Amino acid sequence: MRFVSLKSEAQLDLQVLHRARERLVLARTALINQLRAVLLERGIIFPKGRIVLMRRLDELGFDSLTVSARTRELVKDLRDECAALDRRIKAYDEEFATLARTDAQARRLSSIPGIGVINATALLAAVGDGSAFAKGRDLASWLGLTPRQHSTGGKTKMLGISKRGNRYLRKQLVHGARAAMPHIAAKPTRMGAWLREMLARSHPNVVVVALAAKLARIAWAVLRHEPATHPRIGR
Repeated sequence: MRFVSLKSEAQLDLQVLHRARERLVLARTALINQLRAVLLERGIIFPKGRIVLMRRLDELGFDSLTVSARTRELVKDLRDECAALDRRIKAYDEEFATLARTDAQARRLSSIPGIGVINATALLAAVGDGSAFAKGRDLASWLGLTPRQHSTGGKTKMLGISKRGNRYLRKQLVHGARAAMPHIAAKPTRMGAWLREMLARSHPNVVVVALAAKLARIAWAVLRHEPATHPRIGR
């Protein structure tokens, strides 16, 4: 039998906050894509990146756009809507940052390279103190970060990751691992040496997922054992 641990009221509140923030982030991404498409159809091309696009629009001004008056008003409306979404997302981020400073578990998790405030609070909302998992690999497997296995005729074949479990948390951990990988790989630590060896023989995307799985294991160890440092990463 597989048992599901009940979430506390604080975990449910955190979960709702993350879902609301993710909805706003997806809406902002769709809005940016629409704004870029409207400009691209009229031969106006901006560099990639949301922040760069918004900055260039502010620097150039809407009056300098070589489009019709109605399209200029539409672009301005889309820009204002995007700015409003930025403010709402920033408010959620500040709430998460406050929690990470005041909660002991969130503070320890956010100190792990590649975890940060968003991932720390998402982990607390999803797994609490990690007591539902006997070991770190169980958490990584629950997140869908471990390989699927196909066995037949006494032969075992390891496939790609299972992608089961919490899709949002898995995505956040992969993004965190991708951002932290260059920094960790440059360090003269066991984790850095492991990453350099992996990068020498595997595709960077494969290494990012492997690092995300390792970060999930470290997060479980921090939740369960509360170490003073992260031994697998080093100081």
